[in-house]
Amino acid sequence: MFSAPSIALYIHIPFCETKCPYCDFNTYSQIEPLMPGYVVALIREIELWGDLLNHPTVRTVFFGGGTPSYLPSEDISQIMQSANSSFKIETEAEVTLESNPGDFTSDKLTTYLESGINRLSIGVQTFDDHLLGVLGRRHTAQDAVDAYRMAQDAGFDNISIDLMYGLPDQTLEGWKSTLKKALELQPPHISMYCLTLEEGTPFEAWVRLGKMSDPNPDLAADMYETTQDTMRDAGYRHYEISNWALEGLESRHNLIYWRTEPYIGVGPGAHSYLGDTRFANLKQPREYISRLTNAADGKFDLDNVNLDDLKMIIDIVPVVDTTEHIDRRLAMAETLMMGLRLDDGISIPDFNARFNQTPTEAYESIIADLTNLGLLKTSNDRLFLTPRGRILGNEVFSRFFE
Repeated sequence: MFSAPSIALYIHIPFCETKCPYCDFNTYSQIEPLMPGYVVALIREIELWGDLLNHPTVRTVFFGGGTPSYLPSEDISQIMQSANSSFKIETEAEVTLESNPGDFTSDKLTTYLESGINRLSIGVQTFDDHLLGVLGRRHTAQDAVDAYRMAQDAGFDNISIDLMYGLPDQTLEGWKSTLKKALELQPPHISMYCLTLEEGTPFEAWVRLGKMSDPNPDLAADMYETTQDTMRDAGYRHYEISNWALEGLESRHNLIYWRTEPYIGVGPGAHSYLGDTRFANLKQPREYISRLTNAADGKFDLDNVNLDDLKMIIDIVPVVDTTEHIDRRLAMAETLMMGLRLDDGISIPDFNARFNQTPTEAYESIIADLTNLGLLKTSNDRLFLTPRGRILGNEVFSRFFE
């Protein structure tokens, strides 16, 4: 049987009450009637993967979206029951649910805790009500504070908040104010992302048509540098380019991605990475539900499946849409791209043990060039981004894919 001794599990919930104008994730609004059928289909996919992989150990679970907190909490509980029966979820596993501030009630939070959710990620984005309106968010700054306190009162002690910078109309002083208000909550973890104008989103169209000001990249860089100083002074570890945590409270699920370790994603558009193969599910929720509902009426005959053959395993899952073989050269580049996002960088001996080459042997001229530009450094058998390299991370990473 194909060996997947321990994995991460990502569960995609594609529903949103409204879709934010900057978002290009695989999310949908006004399809609430699909929710009951979606939960049934999702559970069937979870059960199928449990059988195909012989019920492997799961180290982390992450409900993402979309807006998982928009789904009825009883459905989240049912999905968790299925995951627990299909996989060996570690007793101390990190189980995260992404949420919007306006979705919380005391009963809903209690149901989350009882179902095994032990970490919340709250999409605050900003503590500026004007900017929340620009972003199309449904909550106010006070709603975000109230939601955080409500989660604490319910018993959650591992809470992350998401913030965004580099926004239209956002000033450096306004960003400093948002940071100050975020730190007043003393969250264990904060993720902070610079706005990217994604093609096909309303934001991108508005900027292109001159209806919205184009965000200033120099101002965004100033905001990032301010963030680094502010968070360091507040005692947070800048453990990944966009993430800060109090010691020991890093996102264990995302660390699995950044360390290119195996994971399974379920739900429409979810990605998975096993062995030397990356694969993704089809994106449309209706088609996803249809395929899992109609495939042998939801029952799968595995008697003739060679469970030692990863390709055959993937082929039997009716919602897998694309697969990609990760050859050695691509695996090396991706390992560097993902690992260099972390503050502890890349272990040169570990890289050598995996690929029988050090990073410098594999990318001698590129690493020399990036080092001379002050973007990379080597110390104690590890390869790191410099502070300037973190600001120009995408430019650094692209060099390894030339």
